[in-house]
Amino acid sequence: MPIDATLPYDDTNIFARILRGEIPSTRVYEDAFALAFHDIAPQAPTHLLVIPKGRYVSWDDFAAKADDAEIAGFVRAVGHVAREAGLVEPGYRLLANIGGHGHQEVPHLHVHIFGGRQLGAMLPR
Repeated sequence: MPIDATLPYDDTNIFARILRGEIPSTRVYEDAFALAFHDIAPQAPTHLLVIPKGRYVSWDDFAAKADDAEIAGFVRAVGHVAREAGLVEPGYRLLANIGGHGHQEVPHLHVHIFGGRQLGAMLPR
């Protein structure tokens, strides 16, 4: 069910629980600012999630509240994960669903990295 990206952060969301080690994940990268792991229901041959370690519901929340180091660290982590997955040359897609109209399902900012095949049109026409 899509969530309202303007709601306060919920510490019981699945990504917060993954960050705390309460739920297992197949991690591919971690630093002071971000954690990346495989999606449990992949929609492409490569489907990774990158989440900031801070308590941010949406991109707007992150842009308004994160400091410059967090923002730079998160963006660099997304690029690093895509490079390490071998996706730069063939290409890949980044997707961040925000709020109800964007069909955001977990109230923690996250970026999907899709790759490994031709992905087709961005949105159905």
